[in-house]
Amino acid sequence: MREYRWKDFILSNPAVVDQNAHVDEADKNSGRGNWASKKEYILSTIGYAVGLGNIWRFPYLAYKNGGGAFLIPYFVMLVLAGIPLYFLESALGQFCSQGPIHVWRAVPILQGVGVAMVIVTFILSTYYNAIMAYCLHYMFASFQSSLPWSRCFSWTNSNCGNSSMANWTTDNMTCPSSDIILVPAQSPSEQYWDHTVLQRSGGIEETGPIVWQLALCLLLSSILVGAALVRGIKSSGKVVYFTATFPYVVLVILLIRGVTLEGARDGIEFYIGSQSNLTKLYEAQVWKDAATQTFFSLSIGWGGVMTLASYSKFHNSTLKDSFIVTLTNAGTSVLAGFAIFSILGHMAHVYQMPVGEVVKEGFGLAFIAYPDALSKLPVSPLWSFLFFFMLLTVGLDSQFGAIEVISTCLIDSFPTSLTSKHATLTVMINVFVYLLGLPYVTQAGIYWVTLVDQFVASWVILILVLLEIIGFIYIYGGDRFILDAEMMLGKKSCAYWFWWKACWFFISPCVIVVILIWSLMSFTPPTYGTVPYPAWALALGWCTESFILLWIPLIAVYKLIREQGTPWERVKSLCSPSEHWHPYLVVHRGERYAEGRCGRINNNNLTRPEPSLNIISNTLL
Repeated sequence: MREYRWKDFILSNPAVVDQNAHVDEADKNSGRGNWASKKEYILSTIGYAVGLGNIWRFPYLAYKNGGGAFLIPYFVMLVLAGIPLYFLESALGQFCSQGPIHVWRAVPILQGVGVAMVIVTFILSTYYNAIMAYCLHYMFASFQSSLPWSRCFSWTNSNCGNSSMANWTTDNMTCPSSDIILVPAQSPSEQYWDHTVLQRSGGIEETGPIVWQLALCLLLSSILVGAALVRGIKSSGKVVYFTATFPYVVLVILLIRGVTLEGARDGIEFYIGSQSNLTKLYEAQVWKDAATQTFFSLSIGWGGVMTLASYSKFHNSTLKDSFIVTLTNAGTSVLAGFAIFSILGHMAHVYQMPVGEVVKEGFGLAFIAYPDALSKLPVSPLWSFLFFFMLLTVGLDSQFGAIEVISTCLIDSFPTSLTSKHATLTVMINVFVYLLGLPYVTQAGIYWVTLVDQFVASWVILILVLLEIIGFIYIYGGDRFILDAEMMLGKKSCAYWFWWKACWFFISPCVIVVILIWSLMSFTPPTYGTVPYPAWALALGWCTESFILLWIPLIAVYKLIREQGTPWERVKSLCSPSEHWHPYLVVHRGERYAEGRCGRINNNNLTRPEPSLNIISNTLL
């Protein structure tokens, strides 16, 4: 007797109709909430995707891997893996309106992958907060008539200078030449970074005291993030109107100023000009770097894409949004490269050095090379302030997404007790992030930041993304996922999905496997500059990775023990969607998720004003 359709049941119950009568309004999901507008969602996702790596890593990779030639493998990898996987994650989050833990109700046996994503995000949020503290320190230091790293002041040592080598004698200048030791000179900006900002110790084993200036900047960073997220997406959605757009204003200003400087053309030539080396395309390392940059710049596998998409309207065009965000992210990287290298070209001209000798990667580019270049400009404090304020806003957007992942997963797990306490929960999370970030602002802090960056933000992410593809495409089923997507996007032809299926089933997982194997085979112990890490620090890095991944088998075994039936029946059951896997609101479930499930829902549950309290149990797993 299936002629009595679920749609007819909905229409015959006025309470249900009233509950979902305003589905086209901005905040249709009374249980969880929605983005107030499409603009807020797009700006939030762009802000989350565009991180510090777009500014200080991509330009260096392009320079190192053939200049303009690097754009070919970069955009190829974006099309083959970046866009398909971004679309996969955003569609999953939007379909069930849940965070990265509960989205695994589709494949319960792999729910540990979602837990691992949240742990990764939490760990990375602590060190990302420290990087924003560095930016705040430099931003405040820019409020001086003369930048403190513009030349050798009283705080520098005798090794400060602009030449490539500085002489130091064991006695005095009348000593024989055999007593003269050549010591590499440090620029004022390098000494400022090491001795004033970091107060860097000799190694990770020399912890030293907390650098109080950085601790205060770390506190301010936590306060800014907490204030922006105190009401969740309702407040952060307003903040991103500034934080997501301001970096582009500054990049354009820096680019315009940079290209007018003497020597700027040399810098751009090194970055992406006539010195581009197409023969680099025959080197596998170039393709590996392009794929790695694509994955990490889009924040795939961190849980943030799913979380932000979970607050979208059910019928939002997530495919279109995926193209907008991924292409904007790639375009930002290219734009940042022009802004960075035009000014580095001017710096090389001032020092009368090749551009290649002033280019650095990561922290060296953001906190040594570029500040040094800015100090050579007229009105240098203004340019320095704009640059570090831009880095701060870029970091804040990424931190917003990270903290939202944690709070969303907790609220989704315990909606009855935490939904009304979002502000308190956000404050508590930021307090924990601040306290766990204090080791990063000790004198050995930069060593811990580098260690976490090398171990947590690397292979772990690739493994999680690979398991994500296996879970949703191979176990849950790519065809079943497509049917879910069509409930949101509308019916599409088989030809429409051909390319996406080819990427999800074959191309993307192959790319990830190749990168993962290559990375493991070419692994070299991390260092900070010339300072190596002791064996115990490397062991700690491997233990951290193991701790994150260990949750996947532990939760799988826990669920198998609790399941009933024979071992095979338990595995089969946990590889099938649970009864809670469906669109969040009843009105969106249609016949696919009504049949065989509507018997579990009675009229009383349907008439409640907040559906989330009825369909989501108070449990993490």
